[in-house]
Amino acid sequence: MLTKAVVSLLFLLSVSRCGTSWQSYDAIYNFGDSISDTGNLCTGGCPSWLTMGQPPYGTSYFGRPTGRCSDGRVVVDFLAQFFGLPLLPPSKRNGTDFRKGANMAIIGATAMNLDFFQSRGLGSSIWNNGPLDTQIQWFQQLMPSICGGASDCRSHLSNSLFILGEFGGNDYNAPIFGGKSLDEVYTYVPHIVNKITSGVETLIGLGAVDVVVPGVLPIGCFPLYLTLYGSSNQSDYDGDGCLERFNDLSRYHNQLLKQGICSLQSKYAGVRLMYGDFYTQVTEMVRSPRSFGLEYGLTVCCGASGQGSYNYNNKARCGMSGSSACKDPQNGNATCTNDLQAFTGWLTLIGQ
Repeated sequence: MLTKAVVSLLFLLSVSRCGTSWQSYDAIYNFGDSISDTGNLCTGGCPSWLTMGQPPYGTSYFGRPTGRCSDGRVVVDFLAQFFGLPLLPPSKRNGTDFRKGANMAIIGATAMNLDFFQSRGLGSSIWNNGPLDTQIQWFQQLMPSICGGASDCRSHLSNSLFILGEFGGNDYNAPIFGGKSLDEVYTYVPHIVNKITSGVETLIGLGAVDVVVPGVLPIGCFPLYLTLYGSSNQSDYDGDGCLERFNDLSRYHNQLLKQGICSLQSKYAGVRLMYGDFYTQVTEMVRSPRSFGLEYGLTVCCGASGQGSYNYNNKARCGMSGSSACKDPQNGNATCTNDLQAFTGWLTLIGQ
């Protein structure tokens, strides 16, 4: 899969407020999946079956596996450090002070609830662990300890940054890996986007003012997809070596999501909604990896070395027996870069 470090970089490329000085926040509250999970499955120690709980995960920054899907930091770690806040603790960690931030994201999360997949014969095809509605419930359970009463919460949350997503990646993995046709998967997109925008509206109702809503990544560039669905027909690939039909799906999702965000923005004039453009930045990294300090392009740094065109084998994923990591992970596409300062000059001002 494309590195979560890459996502950390592009998030910094995409999220800030307009003006000549940076917005300061009292806290960051994050919702999402493996792209931004900071260890919700490892609050009592990582379970032995969790590959992200095994070396070489955590090598580049923490020195140990933390449950992050990276060998270093993920999206919200970089954002927290940029805004001068502590790294976001997993929301499931008991006895933690969440007043400066909490991370509800969890590996395997979907936008849709389990019943959506069960009704389509996909109940056994996904690992639905903390979908969006559940993560919002987790946050609501934390609110009394974060900010007390309703008026105090309004004040605190209005000075906090909310990040909702990326959501959707696992919602599409489930039917695609479950053998559904892309034509059918396309019919899921409006449901998934509506669930995401509904979640944004719920957070606004709780008091959120600044909300970032990232789109999905170009899944046709993922080594997993390239390995499982590779084609002998070169016309199935775009100029970057990615599978066009899957990237079309990602673009369709992002198009509808941006439309949904715009509709919400017109409804809530006092709220700042920001779209996080993961797709464009990852595409640029695939197209010109060395411009971003990367060397390996679409070939995974940590995986089944020497197998296939992408070093990917689903039975020898990073952290599993039979996998290995490259010797220069800072140059690879399965690691996190350690230098936050390298990113801050690339920030793009977005919003209204």
